[in-house]
Amino acid sequence: MDGAETLRIGELAVKANVTKRTIDYYTNMGLLEATRSSSNYRFYNQNELDKLMFIEACKKKNMTLTEIKDELIKRNECLQKLDDIDQLKDQILHLNKDVGQVLKMIENLDPDERKLLRKQLTQDHLALIQSLVLLLM
Repeated sequence: MDGAETLRIGELAVKANVTKRTIDYYTNMGLLEATRSSSNYRFYNQNELDKLMFIEACKKKNMTLTEIKDELIKRNECLQKLDDIDQLKDQILHLNKDVGQVLKMIENLDPDERKLLRKQLTQDHLALIQSLVLLLM
């Protein structure tokens, strides 16, 4: 396994207060995903326990399994978007650091070097740099 806590089907059933047969059914429907060990045991991670709890909460609201499956798809899309946002935040932090270093280097240029640099930068470059500086402030 990947080091994260995993549960066998019986342990998952106890934690979620459902039967093993229910978990089998949801797994066969594609609502839950299990990983198989070399000895062919099914293991479920915390994410699958969370999904199972979500499924059970939806069932209490009289949602059909088709509706629940649709909600799980939406939920996964939202989680993926959150992961994407986190990655973008990390990239922005790295850009911020890089821009800070470049700005320090520019500050250390003498006036003639600054003029030469301005001539070499196109309007598009300047607009991009200004946008980055505004974004990072």
